[in-house]
Amino acid sequence: MIVGVVLDDAGRPICSETWPGNATDVKALLPVVNRLRERFGIARMCVVADCGMISVETMAELEALGLEYILGAREHSDSEVREVVLADNRPMVPLVVARIRGGETALEVKEVVVGDWGPGCKPRRYVVCFNPEEAKRDAAARAAILDSLRGKLQEGDKQLVGNAGYRRFLATPREGQFAIDPARVAEDARSDGLYVLRTNSKLPFLSVALAYRQLWKVEAIFRTAKSILETRPIHHQSDAAIAGHLFCSFLALLLRKDLDERLAAAGVTAEWADIVRDLDRVEQITVEQGTKRYVLRRQAPGCAGSLFQAVGVALPPLLRQLSSNPPPPNPAAMPPPKRRGRPRRGATSP
Repeated sequence: MIVGVVLDDAGRPICSETWPGNATDVKALLPVVNRLRERFGIARMCVVADCGMISVETMAELEALGLEYILGAREHSDSEVREVVLADNRPMVPLVVARIRGGETALEVKEVVVGDWGPGCKPRRYVVCFNPEEAKRDAAARAAILDSLRGKLQEGDKQLVGNAGYRRFLATPREGQFAIDPARVAEDARSDGLYVLRTNSKLPFLSVALAYRQLWKVEAIFRTAKSILETRPIHHQSDAAIAGHLFCSFLALLLRKDLDERLAAAGVTAEWADIVRDLDRVEQITVEQGTKRYVLRRQAPGCAGSLFQAVGVALPPLLRQLSSNPPPPNPAAMPPPKRRGRPRRGATSP
């Protein structure tokens, strides 16, 4: 099963959708776009998605619907991107983006327009983004792969064919042996820290780069659903039960987002694991002393007190006396209701 979540520009979940597990991302995108326009009456929207959503058919459909899009391009498999866009030598413009947990990310951005040859032509607009820190990580990862590859080549190269990480650096076998291809290594180094966006939006290219950066909110939502909210595993047998389970997870995501906003407004910076642990430890017990009954609550542990204050919920007092009315009966101690037997023949007939 494939689960999709639609977020607004503030990262708040708007709606969710599910598809069979054999549906591709490209085919799932357009139905969601149409549903959003019809359900919410959206007149102007811009679709932002990663490279898994891009295809010639998808872009043609979006343009036919009059929609703007910002889609990640495939740097390695798209010949126009690899041979034309990345070969552009014009300088980049620096862009500094604030991180959600403090600090900054330095980027370099430029715009490349392909096919703008005059009237009647349909230019294609690309935005190239370069992250210097990511480039260092890509270079270090490639160096580690090449060091491991050299060791594997000395042991024998037959098992290397099935390893995609190794195979992309291997030359065509000569005399029955593989070797590291320097040209492929250099070609891979060209894309260190780079990602390319394809767009038909009228936004400035710096705004396009910033809009695409907002996809981290989608990734964070799914990390929350998988790990923190423990959406999986799903132990249901009917499609309706599975859909209900996933919808409850969507509601939990919405509550999590609202809680994050309230905590940020109150200046509470606790980690989510600490929040769950401290809230779980907020408890109270009932004590009976003679004919009187009391409810005792322990002190709010950790950040629990700040959490209740941030959301505007008052904690009950540490000690309070219950009314003298007898306690309600315990459902577990009550005998189960008698099952109605099968009616006798003729009991329901006129």
